[in-house]
Amino acid sequence: MKACIALLLQILLLTSTAYAGRTVEGMVHAVYDGDTVLLTTREKVRLKVRLYGIDAPETQKPDMPGQPYGVLSRRTLMDKIMGRRVTAEIVDIDQYKRVVAVISYSGRDINREMVAEGMAWAYRHYLQGAYASEYIGTENIARSRRVGLWADSNPQPPWEFRKRYKGRGKHSSGW
Repeated sequence: MKACIALLLQILLLTSTAYAGRTVEGMVHAVYDGDTVLLTTREKVRLKVRLYGIDAPETQKPDMPGQPYGVLSRRTLMDKIMGRRVTAEIVDIDQYKRVVAVISYSGRDINREMVAEGMAWAYRHYLQGAYASEYIGTENIARSRRVGLWADSNPQPPWEFRKRYKGRGKHSSGW
């Protein structure tokens, strides 16, 4: 029965946005980079989760170098939530079939913390509502304090970095 529930949940999550606004709890089993994790729910459903409203520096891929602060951003996210039970407030399902969510741990908005610590940009292109003003305001404070990646005079946003490498290899989409 558990397997049927888990399969149904995964199918619904991956095929529609009907779960937007829903909350899922689970354990973080992997951190791929500063804005993407693997979450396993109590029903044993494995979900690749993209943190909503932020974009972290890219880590090295087989066909692409990493960005400055990419490894540090990943490590920071690992230190915050790896192996911990978190809550994911689902906002959307993206074009790569990843759950897009705001991650909370012990009542803290982990997405916002990554921006506050200069480990990610507020991803203005996708931000909406209250999160937009909160994350952009948080980024502005991090910039003014020159924390994390803002210690560099002109850090390259990940979306510009990806655009530069688009089409050069097998990771040209979906990261």
